[in-house]
Amino acid sequence: MDRIDWVFGYGSLIWNPGFTPVETVAARLGGFARSFCLRSIQHRGTEALPGLVLGLDSQEGATCQGLALRIAPQDHDTVLDELRRRELVTDAYREAILPLDLEDGRQVRALAYVMRRDHWQYAGGLPHDEQARIIAIAQGGRGPNSEYLFNTASHLASIGMADDHLEALSAKVRALQEGNGKAQR
Repeated sequence: MDRIDWVFGYGSLIWNPGFTPVETVAARLGGFARSFCLRSIQHRGTEALPGLVLGLDSQEGATCQGLALRIAPQDHDTVLDELRRRELVTDAYREAILPLDLEDGRQVRALAYVMRRDHWQYAGGLPHDEQARIIAIAQGGRGPNSEYLFNTASHLASIGMADDHLEALSAKVRALQEGNGKAQR
């Protein structure tokens, strides 16, 4: 792979990139949608009770807003190694170098982790109620699946990129969790 200085964050990389970017710029990626389309069996779920995490799902005419994160030259190899350990744990994503439009008018090529639709963990097209049910109860090595959703939704809103789907999903998950809490009392 050619040396690439930018990474596209559309989910947890927005609020937990795992490295300190030397530049962070709002960006848009065409042809992909942010989607809860990946069954998480390690970070936010288990094999017995998979969670759901976001993936970049190929979709004609779609646009995904996120952040372009520039890697410091001296940290390049270390950051890529860490990102690969984190994002390619089950090979459900593939690495792709994609063109981003930055909010300041620049265009850059960035590394993005794109969902592989042919992978057994692909869960695209699940109804919103089913997504909420899964996210409300799943938990993995990095914590509750709902925490991942809530953090992503709140960070997107805080940087002016509120995602209506994530906001609605958050409300459904909270309602399910509150209902479960009342039922257990």
